[in-house]
Amino acid sequence: MNNFGERLDKTTVRFERLLPGPIERVWEYITQSDKRAKWLAGGATDLTIDGLVELNFHNASLSPLPDDEPPQKYCSDPEKSSFSGHVTRCDPPHLLAHTWEFAEHHSEVEYSLSEQDDKVLLVLTHRRLKDDDEVLSVSGGWHAHLDILGDVLDGQTPRPYWRTHTALETEYASRLDLT
Repeated sequence: MNNFGERLDKTTVRFERLLPGPIERVWEYITQSDKRAKWLAGGATDLTIDGLVELNFHNASLSPLPDDEPPQKYCSDPEKSSFSGHVTRCDPPHLLAHTWEFAEHHSEVEYSLSEQDDKVLLVLTHRRLKDDDEVLSVSGGWHAHLDILGDVLDGQTPRPYWRTHTALETEYASRLDLT
């Protein structure tokens, strides 16, 4: 399976990962704050339609390994940041979709889970991205976070976020012809 995401259209990217199951375990790592904080961001998730989703990021804390500083593009961002959204669809343990609310722009993330023998296929789709720069940032970011999720679920030491993200963002700029 190719771990690189694909651009479905100008505002949408999709990623697929085959993860160790069972499906309920992967669902917990998507929906439970303490488990989601190990690979993406902590914060409560109310699994009802229009329920609040909190995403409290601290990328530097995702791995005990030494990491690089954030690239220049992200240096002005705070080390810890928070976003919120609202649940738009929820069918445990198979589907969660929620808005991702930036200042004046709302995109949508969808996590779809299906069983594949003893594995779980995660299909993550991020829609309504505002421009090529956001597509590039989101592509490198999701890829790095999903790699870390795979590390965590496999019982491996999670790789450093920024070092991983920086290399991936460079690769996506080439792959998506955004250089």
